[in-house]
Amino acid sequence: MPATFQSGTDWQQSSEPHTIVDCQEQDCWPVDTRSIAGNKDQLDGGLHPVVAIGGMTAADGRPLNLTGVVVSVNRTVLGTGTDRVEVDIACGKVVRQFVCNILTYNGGNPATYETAPIVGQPVYVDDSDDLLAGTTLSMSPLNSAGLKNPQAGVLWYCQDEIADASVGGARATSTFLGTLANSNTEAEYCVLLVSKRDLA
Repeated sequence: MPATFQSGTDWQQSSEPHTIVDCQEQDCWPVDTRSIAGNKDQLDGGLHPVVAIGGMTAADGRPLNLTGVVVSVNRTVLGTGTDRVEVDIACGKVVRQFVCNILTYNGGNPATYETAPIVGQPVYVDDSDDLLAGTTLSMSPLNSAGLKNPQAGVLWYCQDEIADASVGGARATSTFLGTLANSNTEAEYCVLLVSKRDLA
C-alpha cells in the first residue's frame, strides 16, 4: 500500500505531450495539510503525484481546477507556500499512479467500490481522508464531504498492457488489475490525463 507519492523512473508512461505550468506549492492539493485527511505526503523532488491547482472549495472554483502531474519542485530548505511547482497539464499524457477504488461515499464514509475497473473509467483528484497518504486519485466524482472532485483523467493502458494484447486479455506481465476487493484498495494504474476543455 502506498505511503508516499509515486516516484522512481516508471511514473511516466508516455514522453509526450508536454504542457508545463508553474504554480505555487500552496495552490496544489491534496498535499501536506491541504486535504480532509490533513496528512498527505509533501511535495519534494522526485515525487510525481497528480494534483489539482486552485481552490479546494466550491466558492474557490472546485471542481473546475486544472489537474496534472507534478514534474518538479523547487523548494526552500524548510519549504514555504510560495515554493514553485511545475505541473504538466497536457491532455493525453499517460502517467502511472496509485488509484483508490472508492466509487461513492455516504455519511462521510466509503459506500461502494469498483471491483472490475475498465479502460476509460474516469478518475478524480480526491482529498478524502479514506485515501492513503500517497494516493491523490479515486474513482469517485464526489469526496467524503459531498463536494465534486475535479476529473484528472481516465484509466488507460500501460505500455506492457498494449504489448500483451489488451486489458482483459491474456497478459503475462500486465500490472492492470482486472478484479479488486470490495473494500478500500489502492492499486497502480496508468492514467490518461484529460484537459478541462475536453470535458466541457
